[in-house]
Amino acid sequence: MSNNEQSAGRRVAAEVTVSMDGYSSTGPDDDMSWCMEHIMSGQSELYYEGIWRGASTVVLGRTNWEGFTAVWPGLTSDPSSSARTRDLGEWLATVEKVVFTKTLEQADLDKAEWTNARIGRDLEAEVRALKQTPGRDILVCNSASIIQGLLEAGLVDDLYLTIVPKTLGGGLRLLPDNYASGWRLATATTFPDSSTISLHYCRD
Repeated sequence: MSNNEQSAGRRVAAEVTVSMDGYSSTGPDDDMSWCMEHIMSGQSELYYEGIWRGASTVVLGRTNWEGFTAVWPGLTSDPSSSARTRDLGEWLATVEKVVFTKTLEQADLDKAEWTNARIGRDLEAEVRALKQTPGRDILVCNSASIIQGLLEAGLVDDLYLTIVPKTLGGGLRLLPDNYASGWRLATATTFPDSSTISLHYCRD
């Protein structure tokens, strides 16, 4: 399938936060401090809710699985968390999740508080299979390596790109090298509280 070909079946939506110079993280030890002002804002919560409520499957990589399962159960149970944060945490805990990893096993996933998660190995084949099953959108949560693989396979239908007004100068770039594609702007949302903009692109 070419990079410009619209894929059939359920839609695959990739959501990711990047710096102005195109990096999605500073590297393996990224503490995400460069984007936390936006992520923790009420405006961001409201915007993101509009994305995740339309999905019934989440796809993510090992790094985000380990990071999310270490942080989100505490946020979800914290009475000081906002209602939207708790709702998102409860959804993440129970929604169907496929974790693509070469090192973790199913037993590792089963140790987490989150349920309904399984191991994925062959990214392209398994996402193509997911697209043919009943359900709402398939959402890739901020996992740059997963998004890169799906972009190269022509399997991303919607790209939600949030640009934070910071430059990182290095780290993990979102877009793969030598990747050429065409997209159409669906919506653009500004967040005055954090001087951030989110762009929703669809395939041509």
